[in-house]
Amino acid sequence: MNTHLLTNARIVTPTENFIGTVEIENGIITSVLKDKYYAEGIDLKEQWLIPGCIDIHTDYLEKELYPRASAAFPLPFALHFMDARAAACGITTVFSAVSFSDNEGKNRSITSALELSKQIDETRHSLLVRHFLHARIDPNSNGILEYLDQLRTLESLYLVVYNDQVPGQRQFTMEQQIEMRVKGLGITVEEAEKLLIEKAERLKNINNRKQIEEAFKDKYIIGSHDDTTIEHVEEGKFYGATLSEMPTTLAAARKAKELGLWVCLGAPNYYRGGSHCGNLSCWEAMDEDLVDVLCSDYHFPTMLASVVKMIGDGISPSKAVNMVSLNAAKLLNFDTEIGSIEVGKKADIVVFDNEKSFASVSHVFVDGIYKYHADYLHGVKPLQAEKKAEWDVLNTGL
Repeated sequence: MNTHLLTNARIVTPTENFIGTVEIENGIITSVLKDKYYAEGIDLKEQWLIPGCIDIHTDYLEKELYPRASAAFPLPFALHFMDARAAACGITTVFSAVSFSDNEGKNRSITSALELSKQIDETRHSLLVRHFLHARIDPNSNGILEYLDQLRTLESLYLVVYNDQVPGQRQFTMEQQIEMRVKGLGITVEEAEKLLIEKAERLKNINNRKQIEEAFKDKYIIGSHDDTTIEHVEEGKFYGATLSEMPTTLAAARKAKELGLWVCLGAPNYYRGGSHCGNLSCWEAMDEDLVDVLCSDYHFPTMLASVVKMIGDGISPSKAVNMVSLNAAKLLNFDTEIGSIEVGKKADIVVFDNEKSFASVSHVFVDGIYKYHADYLHGVKPLQAEKKAEWDVLNTGL
């Protein structure tokens, strides 16, 4: 069934929030009614009702595939449980970041990434939520060029991001990368430094952004990852980027906004109060209104948790919700169909309670179809064994 009457909900639209009712017919939102209650509807008891989150960048699939570096799981298994977790976290559209680069230390290669992407294409329509590919393409690799035509055949590919691999240029400084190599490879500082300098010299003169842009500019969204300098942003813009994803400095974020690019930062950064690796703080960027979109990055639950926190921090519910839904939909050109609670749009809807410092999701609809339900209101009754243990403790005390 994809026809429902959701009533007594705190509805968040792009510009306001109120108690009311949302009617869904054949998977489409047909009415949004303020101050209307229907006894025959699903009583949501004033829980928040918002559009499903649109996550434009998550590394979560990689964590399901390789929960440990030497422990691999098959894609259908990993994708099934990633999908269930996304629904439980209120995410109805997921862009899985797949890295098209060769990195044995992270179980990455261009050929394995292509095979993984083809498998996602084959299974994506049998899952709970919408799934797309976010291709992180290494422009410093000549090896990627022979695969561009094959990438264009992927049905689920819609977002392509330049993911520069020159050591010391972006997310991690040369000093940080040396430290990581020392710990990861068990080598000396001098050996790590020599290895990285050689790699930087080898890669810095390779730049295939033009070829990548030509392959994808006709129907794909192009972005630039981990912009650190003004020059990085300008280069991305020059080669077709409309998105600056995870800028690592305030200067880069400012330049991106100046040039009209969308800016995305990680929800974990906002929720935790800073970057896990010491880069640009989401709070600092938001103070200057430089952030358009929050993505899960590496942690699904923080998308809705950040909405809860933003509202608690005094940000309007509409602005907070738009940062995890409508703004991403606009970036992707999906906003005529999804991304907001408005008549005529697909009923991708999430209902949650925020009594705690995070979101407890109770209902998820995709295309108006009931995909997830959880009841946190009634708790769990204790087992008889638990009761007996309590009595044993009391009797021992006597």
